[in-house]
Amino acid sequence: MQIAKDSTTTSQNNHSGMVKTPITVAYGDGIGPEIMASVLNVLEKAGAAIEPEVIEIGEAVYKSGFTSGIKPEAWDSLRRTKVLLKAPITTPQGGGYKSLNVTIRKTLGLYSNVRPCVTYAPFAGKSGPGMDLVIIRENEEDLYAGIEHRQTEEVYQCLKLVTRSGCERIVRYAFEYARANGRKKVTCMSKDNIMKLTDGLFHRIFDEIGAEYPELEKEHWIIDIGMAKVATHPENFDVIVTLNLYGDILSDIAAEVAGSVGLAGSANIGEHCAMFEAIHGSAPLLSGLNAANPSGLLLAAVMMLVHIGQPEVAERIHNAWLKTIEDGIHTSDIYQKETSARLVGTREFGEAVVALLGLMPWKLKPVKYGAAVEMKLGVRPAVPAVKQTVGTDVFVQWNGTPDELGARLLECAGELELSMITCRGVKVWPNGFAETTLVDHYRCRFMAKEGGSVSGSEVVGLLGRVVEAGLEVIKHENLCTFDGVAGFSLGQGQ
Repeated sequence: MQIAKDSTTTSQNNHSGMVKTPITVAYGDGIGPEIMASVLNVLEKAGAAIEPEVIEIGEAVYKSGFTSGIKPEAWDSLRRTKVLLKAPITTPQGGGYKSLNVTIRKTLGLYSNVRPCVTYAPFAGKSGPGMDLVIIRENEEDLYAGIEHRQTEEVYQCLKLVTRSGCERIVRYAFEYARANGRKKVTCMSKDNIMKLTDGLFHRIFDEIGAEYPELEKEHWIIDIGMAKVATHPENFDVIVTLNLYGDILSDIAAEVAGSVGLAGSANIGEHCAMFEAIHGSAPLLSGLNAANPSGLLLAAVMMLVHIGQPEVAERIHNAWLKTIEDGIHTSDIYQKETSARLVGTREFGEAVVALLGLMPWKLKPVKYGAAVEMKLGVRPAVPAVKQTVGTDVFVQWNGTPDELGARLLECAGELELSMITCRGVKVWPNGFAETTLVDHYRCRFMAKEGGSVSGSEVVGLLGRVVEAGLEVIKHENLCTFDGVAGFSLGQGQ
């Protein structure tokens, strides 16, 4: 499977004159050092022309006082090599630690997560419909922006941020990937029947950009039934493009259906840098037992080799790996009495791949890699819209009844009109239902009268009156139209 190349890599000569590409290597935590050692041994024996620069990231760095999990000198290496081969890491629980995976992806602009998912039955996993699909997941925004707040005693908030430019970039990447790799269909998955603005934008941009690729089949699935169909009928999918959280969940489902999460690698591609990693975690309980499957990281390294312009080596390793799998040389996560010939550990599996270098699989489909394709990606210039503020949502903490809150807010409305109050998105005033579950977090919608506009000073004045009425304001969100189209959702039951 070919990984299109978006970033420029640099090479250097070693002492023998052989051109090698510098890459940054992180051994990670838990099983990370074991599987990385196995993978690097395979790369060396296969003739990969790489010059590793080792950095320390992960749990030890977190605990040494760097709450990001990475030191400044490690960033210097990443900027220099522009390529990272990373083993899984452990993020300590609590203490305000942020996911280093997310930090690296967002800091380096690695907007596209590419996860091939292939069925290897009957040699690994359960027999069933064949799967040979690629999930392309948006990697920088959505709920993974990680912007969360505790707003009241009962209510916590996580902001879902979706941008036009982010949607355009990932959707176009998916279509370009499909075209460059001989794929026939691109499927969009979203939840725009519920999240009509954020997911609706993603679906709309998919339709707009898809029209530029008439040779490719296009379809859209609601994410929940779409995931179910991937689990039961994976043969119906080719390339899937979706938002960040959905893509994370879908990738693990697809990998497990294919045989094991331990077999799946991924590429994180940006305009300037790229990161390659297994999709599984650090599995600390397996650390030091020589029991982990290095396949996910090895297949990630194969994608890396294509990316840096060494497709022949990538092909050699991948076909030897396929031969290892079909010969029944398996680690414990995929070992089955019916189809496995030998149970091996991490080191022994890597050594088996080395022993089979140059051989082709006899039943599983051999791979053939071409040169990485330079994609011409870009974002269309934004079209200016006429923006008009027509109201504001004021969020307050309140422990009384909705009717009591409504009576107090009516006195604060001034030149605006209180149109509704919701609790967790459900309209509870006016004419609320006694059966609706209530918490201490209310959205109070004020609109301009007679379809007019609202000025900033009117919003400030309203907030002042609400505070003077003894109410605790959590935040406010202005309600705007863009070229006359509402940029806000209705309340449930409104």
